[in-house]
Amino acid sequence: MPDDLSPRAAGLGPAFDNSYARLPERLFARLPPTPVKAPRLVRLNLGLARDLGLDAGWLASEDGVAMLAGNRMPEGAEPIAQAYAGHQFGHFSPSLGDGRAILLGEVVTPAGLRRDIQLKGSGPTPWSRRGDGRAAIGPVLREYVVSEAMAAFGVPTTRSLAAVATGEWVFREDAVPGGVLTRVASSHLRVGTFQYFAARRDMDAVRALVDHAIARHDPAAGEAPNPALALLEGVVARQAALVARWLALGFVHGVMNTDNCAISGETIDYGPCAFMEAYHPETVFSSIDHQGRYAYGNQPGIAHWNLARLAECLLPLIDAEEEAAMEAAKAALAGFAPRFGVAYRAAMARKIGLPQARPEDEALIEDLLRRMMEAEADFTLTFRRLADAIDGDAAPVRALFADPAAFDGWAEGWRARLAQDGMAPAARAAAMRAENPLYIPRNHLVEEAIAAAVERDDFAPFETLVDVLARPFEEQPGRERFAAPARPEERVTRTFCGT
Repeated sequence: MPDDLSPRAAGLGPAFDNSYARLPERLFARLPPTPVKAPRLVRLNLGLARDLGLDAGWLASEDGVAMLAGNRMPEGAEPIAQAYAGHQFGHFSPSLGDGRAILLGEVVTPAGLRRDIQLKGSGPTPWSRRGDGRAAIGPVLREYVVSEAMAAFGVPTTRSLAAVATGEWVFREDAVPGGVLTRVASSHLRVGTFQYFAARRDMDAVRALVDHAIARHDPAAGEAPNPALALLEGVVARQAALVARWLALGFVHGVMNTDNCAISGETIDYGPCAFMEAYHPETVFSSIDHQGRYAYGNQPGIAHWNLARLAECLLPLIDAEEEAAMEAAKAALAGFAPRFGVAYRAAMARKIGLPQARPEDEALIEDLLRRMMEAEADFTLTFRRLADAIDGDAAPVRALFADPAAFDGWAEGWRARLAQDGMAPAARAAAMRAENPLYIPRNHLVEEAIAAAVERDDFAPFETLVDVLARPFEEQPGRERFAAPARPEERVTRTFCGT
């Protein structure tokens, strides 16, 4: 092996503290990433590096890029691929696991937060299922763009520390340039992680996972009378809040399988995801979601279904008596709908300028959504331009409706409701603009950036898009095209998994 591909490089790399690698060995497979031919740094997330307590200068150096590509392992790394199972489009697959990802280890940030550092596209693992374990640069860039936009929106999400071009080709439908993404997460524990061992009746492993999840995400649950039940309740609460936030942004995850449902409550896996333009609750983007299982409006129900699968795994730990365990789990799951409803109604109320939601506001919000659907109004811009109407200029939001009278009919009741709380117009408009982004990762812009990188090795459109989306709530003069919906010939209606 050449010197520059040596398996361990000392020096300025992350200070790892790898709690997952100390769990029983059957929870993962130990193996290093597969080196790549000619790694080249495409993008380094300087802000995230700083938050992690990492030396950005070192990460951008030859040694740092070698680590980000998987060619060198810094001191303290314990590379592993994690085992998990999952329901994929409702069908259970008992053995999935990291098929193209290696967890290098965990770091504790200066703020005391534990974070996983994982390489995606780092070569085959025992779960690759005859795949090459690699990633194309296109999906790497997509995940970088969308995950960092979600972070800027304030959505709990995995993050992207770096994108690296490998200097190698990967073969999908055609030969395309390869890439590696460095993903950062509160953990990579999934509902499917618990399913993997529950399906094998390995309750010792499930118990170890419960203890690990509590230590990382729910320390208070460890003091509860029933820790496993308290953990379930915590995951229910986090997922309810997460999906409510998704819907308020018009986000369609696209592949809400149980292996993509994170215990941490973070959004994970940015494969066939997309943001709606014209509003419709049945919107589907994923090329493989033929039945619309994961359509925009189905996401709350699917999240609840996924949580029920987690509850099944935990039943023996919740109570030795099956009936008592079932009743306790059902009560925990019953908390999802009210938690989601409160979070969703509050978010949507804020979007239309109401800082405190009232029960009667639900009808007002639903009426607006119905009119938007009938008019094919752009989801993001409709809510953003409502703030202009507060300032006295309703023309921009009226223009989004094929028949502006449809908006006028709704606005009469809206203005009457606004008058009831006495908030100053300027303060209300500012609050609305802080709630409603102007810029989102519109499909055609993401695809444009990917095409430039893949076809011309031109990463400038990607860099510009990342820069715009870092400040999604701020007006950015000269960048109006990044706020505009796709023209008919630009529309991208199908998105694809990164594999």
